[in-house]
Amino acid sequence: MSNLNSLLQTLLTDLPDLRPQMYFKSSLNALCRAIEDVVLAGSEAPLVIASFQQERFYRQETRRYQRIAQQTDHVYVLAAPEPESSFAIASDQYETIPLKAEDSLAKEKHLIIIGQDYTACLVCREQQKVLRSVEQSQRYEGIWTFERQVCLHAAGLLLDRIREYRPELAPKVNKAKQQYCLAAESTTPPLPVLQSRVFGQRLVTYLQASQYKLLKAYRALSAKERKERFANAMTAAIRRSLDPKEVLAVAVNELGKVFEHCRCILYCCDRTDEQVEIEYEFVAPGLPPLQGTPWPISTNPLLSVALAQERAIAIADVSEVQNLRQDPQFAAKLEQWQIHSWLISPIRHQGELLGVLELHHGGPLAYQWHENDIALVEAIATQAGVALTQAQAFSDSESLNRNLAALEQTRSNLIAIVGHELRTPLSTIQVCLESLDSEPDISPVFRQALLSTALEDLGRLRDLIQDILILSRLEGGQIYNQIEAIEFQETLELALSSVRSSTNSKDLPTISVEVDPHLPTIQVDAQGLEEVLNRILDNACKFTGADGEVMIQALISSDDDCLEVIVADTGRGIEPSRLESIFDSFYQEEDFLRRSKGGTGLGLAICRQVIQGMNGKIWAESAGRDQGSAFHFTLPLEAPNDSQNLMSVTQASYP
Repeated sequence: MSNLNSLLQTLLTDLPDLRPQMYFKSSLNALCRAIEDVVLAGSEAPLVIASFQQERFYRQETRRYQRIAQQTDHVYVLAAPEPESSFAIASDQYETIPLKAEDSLAKEKHLIIIGQDYTACLVCREQQKVLRSVEQSQRYEGIWTFERQVCLHAAGLLLDRIREYRPELAPKVNKAKQQYCLAAESTTPPLPVLQSRVFGQRLVTYLQASQYKLLKAYRALSAKERKERFANAMTAAIRRSLDPKEVLAVAVNELGKVFEHCRCILYCCDRTDEQVEIEYEFVAPGLPPLQGTPWPISTNPLLSVALAQERAIAIADVSEVQNLRQDPQFAAKLEQWQIHSWLISPIRHQGELLGVLELHHGGPLAYQWHENDIALVEAIATQAGVALTQAQAFSDSESLNRNLAALEQTRSNLIAIVGHELRTPLSTIQVCLESLDSEPDISPVFRQALLSTALEDLGRLRDLIQDILILSRLEGGQIYNQIEAIEFQETLELALSSVRSSTNSKDLPTISVEVDPHLPTIQVDAQGLEEVLNRILDNACKFTGADGEVMIQALISSDDDCLEVIVADTGRGIEPSRLESIFDSFYQEEDFLRRSKGGTGLGLAICRQVIQGMNGKIWAESAGRDQGSAFHFTLPLEAPNDSQNLMSVTQASYP
């Protein structure tokens, strides 16, 4: 086949009076649809020749050409077929002619109609230099005319090409030439009687449809731009501040400004929550604010669906959803909150639910949520999830830094205090031993004094090492974990005996005990409780003069689920700002170089570890310096105290 020339170029050469024009693809599509509709609206059987650049373009018009083929036997469709396509197989309704890829016709678009009363011809060639990124912006150069002479000439050229591609159609092609007067090509054709009214209506319709598609594309671009703007605003807020309150407030305010008559709320929640408090809100004028209001979670059927499906749920008219009306109280709240249309989007990050973002439309009419609205809200919810996660990570890092700083301070205190507590007694012991070694004739009284001093400092070293070991083993859960039912009175008596035996009775303050003898048994570790009582009583006696008083009380707490023990004294007291710090490891109220009482600062830290290990609480109370102090701790009961009438309180005094 030698004739592979462009049909447009051939027409321009054969008919020099023709002047090509530039067309956009949308305009060509509108023209083709209008011309085809003239054929479908008419009653005659014209010759129809359509040439498509690619088979995929033809596939979009298959139904139309099947309808056209029902009116005429002479319908010919040319196109460059796709690989392994069935396009080359002849159709029962009209003829299909596969073009070679190198044929110039495969780069052109043609539509030629030859009827008895009218003709139409559209021949265009695509401009190859135009960018192909947007199909609707493709440009074509060509001619469009109703002149019969041009239409007949173009139809004759195309029929010749059809006959070359498919020789078996030669008889049908020759018949078409005779039937539609293509052989003679009369120079004095009758005036075209194209149904201009139908053509004009169809052309306007398709141009309007194209304009609608263009407006729809503009709306899509506007929605995308709006979505990108919100995403950028959220990103900027995240970069500007890692405070979750600021980031989420920006998200709610930015989203609330988009929708009229809407309330935008955001709150953090978990699947197991019954209700939460609304934390962030943007309210349009006329709607009641809900910030700080308890918000139902488990009883909200719409929210349950959104959380179960893990996607946004949009309701155009809540009055039409029966599930939201089954609960009269919930339905009344919907009316109170003026929620007519509802959009809910869960806030998730890496599969974990962090919160919910909601839009409540309270306008006079129900609002139909569009896909762009839902996509925008989901995008904001995604950004909010990232913000919450990053803020939580920042908060965790701050907490970790504080813990590291506290650990570093503890290490410094440990080195300073332990170093001092070790060096001082070791120095004393060294001096005592050197004196005993260098002075063999020392008097017995002085010798005994040196030995007593050395033994006392050895005891300090033993206590220091013992405290460190106990605290370490407590933090590892290795001691004082044998929980059993015991009587508090017995353990208290053991602790009091230990205090009396370890301290000169002349230096002890007066110790008063007020304990109900019929207290229920408690669930504790006996040795651990004795350790706590020993240390608290030792501190109370150490910081209270011989003319002071230490009072011990034990009573059932107000909620009847534990035993509360109180050890109060009239001694030195504690500054209110330090009531929590005294339970820290190595805490010393006085500088270790100037303090009047020895110790490592581990006693109360050990007490806290023991009490917490037995599911109790410990705290201190004091009005200030030289105003005494009171240490409270609770212990779990073995069983509820069923006694309603307490027995008389046993009071005992110890010198």
